[in-house]
Amino acid sequence: MGFQISKQWITICMRVNGFVCKDPTVVKAEDFFSTGLDKAGDTGKKLGSNVTAVNVNKIVGLNTLGISMVRIDYAPKGLNAPHTHPRATEILTVIEGQLFVGFVTSNSDNGNRLFTKMLKKGDVFVFPEGLIHFQFNPGHTNTVAIGALSSQNPGTITIANAVFGSKPPISDEVLAKAFQITRMAAKTLLLALLAVASSLAMASDPSPLQDFCVADKASKVLVNGFVCKDPKVVKAEDFFFRGLDKAGDTGKKLGSNVTAVNVNKLAGLNTLGISMVRIDYAPRGLNPPHTHPRATEILTVIEGQLFVGFVTSNSDNGNRLFTKMLKKGDVFVFPQGLIHFQFNPGYTNTVAIGALSSQNPGTITVADAVFGSKPPISDEVLAKAFQVDKKTIDWLQAQF
Repeated sequence: MGFQISKQWITICMRVNGFVCKDPTVVKAEDFFSTGLDKAGDTGKKLGSNVTAVNVNKIVGLNTLGISMVRIDYAPKGLNAPHTHPRATEILTVIEGQLFVGFVTSNSDNGNRLFTKMLKKGDVFVFPEGLIHFQFNPGHTNTVAIGALSSQNPGTITIANAVFGSKPPISDEVLAKAFQITRMAAKTLLLALLAVASSLAMASDPSPLQDFCVADKASKVLVNGFVCKDPKVVKAEDFFFRGLDKAGDTGKKLGSNVTAVNVNKLAGLNTLGISMVRIDYAPRGLNPPHTHPRATEILTVIEGQLFVGFVTSNSDNGNRLFTKMLKKGDVFVFPQGLIHFQFNPGYTNTVAIGALSSQNPGTITVADAVFGSKPPISDEVLAKAFQVDKKTIDWLQAQF
């Protein structure tokens, strides 16, 4: 089965990790679709930020697929306060404005290291799974970011709220000792944070066994992925990429261009099970039918429009096609390994941001792989497979 759609009700009481599955025969394209990511969130709250999450609770088709997406809005001086995602790595790109971001490593003999970076439009940064991290808009204009997380339901733990705003509250004696302050100070903090406490309840590569494993591309050792750099020489630049605000060249035959930010571009993604792409489409531009053998893709339209679709794997009911017309702010999911495409039917350029649930998802363009392999697949094999004559196959192979 190509995907497992969540069914949020069932006639008997059953609890599973995630959601049970809908009958595949009643699944429709809307199960993989959400709208509204072009709308600014309300940043009028005390911290001056707002997270709009598109997870399995919004798109039931994300069930079991190991990825989700967020839009984060920041007012001037707005803060997405220190928090963790217990089940996900996050990769984030700035769409408008600027951000000061950082994360803190877990306890070690070398202490808790802080990695920080100033981001501008088009920059990308990675926050490894489970680590405390934050984003702050130091400027005087609004900032917008798009993030993706390597879980259908990554969870969020806002540190201040969890520690000082739990229900029932953690004992002030416990907190006083933990933070090395007086019990009165602990009570004051607890009361202050209770007054503003709020929290956001939010298939990837194998889970990491340490905070990060930054790829050591100079190593001659061959492993699944890359071996790790010595953590002592890791720096913030290892989690950073610049240039996702730049349009790709769509002058080629198909009229599309994919700018990938994977482990080959951003060494800090090693073992973290996520990557990001920018896709540019000229008018009538096509990202042709292809698959990602190691990843689910979640995509949102930043500018323009797209006609998108995917085809299910073989079954007694045939290969079903799910299609949807997307406009700015819409989100769509392409399940792992399934053939899918995006086409710009309009007369203006389109831009999309996608995220994939692997550090190195791979791409197999169907036409290139079948008709352009090196050496070529036998024309006899292809003629029989496609039920056409060999001359037709020879002509198709000549195109690639």
